[in-house]
Amino acid sequence: MSGTTPRRRGRPPRTEAAGTRDRILTAAREEFSARGYEKTSVRGIAKAAGVDPALVHHYFGTKEQVFEAAVEVVFAPALNAPNALADGPLDGVGERLTRFVLGVWENPATRTPLLAIVRSALSNDTAAAVFRRLVAAQVMRRIAAQLDLPDAELRAELAAAQLVGTAMMRYVIRLEPLASADLERIVARVAPVVQAHLTRP
Repeated sequence: MSGTTPRRRGRPPRTEAAGTRDRILTAAREEFSARGYEKTSVRGIAKAAGVDPALVHHYFGTKEQVFEAAVEVVFAPALNAPNALADGPLDGVGERLTRFVLGVWENPATRTPLLAIVRSALSNDTAAAVFRRLVAAQVMRRIAAQLDLPDAELRAELAAAQLVGTAMMRYVIRLEPLASADLERIVARVAPVVQAHLTRP
């Protein structure tokens, strides 16, 4: 007799619903991280979570919607980036935001799944659209809303481009000498540029 737990069919009782949803989301995150967007399937996610594929559709809908939910969980630390604007004087926002964003990438616990999500977004148009929509809605518009300056949305996007570009070159492409440079040196170079995008008249 096999020791594996058979997949549950149908909807779980209400008391189990939250746990089932979390289990599916954890499995989805691991599947997308290991296989990328194109090679991950709803059936594969269901198998990894020990549930029927119908439950994945019930809780999340399409594969794109499952991916978006997984991205949002992985991207959760970065969603606090707009708070860096409010946590101190405006003339130091470039350094605070740079330290916060690069700090998310420096932490192995957040960097590993984030790398997998970013790679999926780079290789698949659907994944890229989901990632772009999340970044625009959850991060950049919130940052722009805190800037009492002309062209706030453009300013926020230019600052994001600077930070995302730096992160891509350092952590994804791993271009030297940037990849192994001391973090403080990078912050000292990048923060003034971010500051200028956000606050320069």
